[in-house]
Amino acid sequence: MTTDSISVATEQDVPRLNRLVNSAYRGESSKKGWTSEADLLDGIRTDEEGLRIMLRNPDVTILTYEENGQLLGCVALETKGQDLYLGMLTVSPEAQTSGIGKKIVASAEQIAREQDYRAITMTVIAVRHELIAWYERRGYQATGEKRPFPDDPRFGLPKQPLEFIVMEKLM
Repeated sequence: MTTDSISVATEQDVPRLNRLVNSAYRGESSKKGWTSEADLLDGIRTDEEGLRIMLRNPDVTILTYEENGQLLGCVALETKGQDLYLGMLTVSPEAQTSGIGKKIVASAEQIAREQDYRAITMTVIAVRHELIAWYERRGYQATGEKRPFPDDPRFGLPKQPLEFIVMEKLM
């Protein structure tokens, strides 16, 4: 019997979160899944210090998804005014396409409704068409706003010019 749970991350989770996020977004391991950014960016997606800083921010909550005690997914949620910003949605490359991402997003949406947020917002790299389509199937829409990709190696080293689109789903 599979037991799964979604809970709030603590600083004890930082090493596992760091491994999970980087394995899903960058490097060869990420290419096992469909959410890899390895063809777009070099470098790491996050580091332990960045995750600790996020967890110490009272406006940020990181949810973790575990199955049979194994960390398979996470998402960062940040209060931004009346909106809840969703970022760093991660599912282990080996577990992608099993519905974990849908479960994590559903939990984020439940939190947004319970806490009366206006919308969930996010930024997505504009050339990630499959990911944008995945969010659109869940009711998220592009707002028309675009933002530059950060010129900061802590977020990766672009292999081509990149920008974000802003997406949202009204609650």
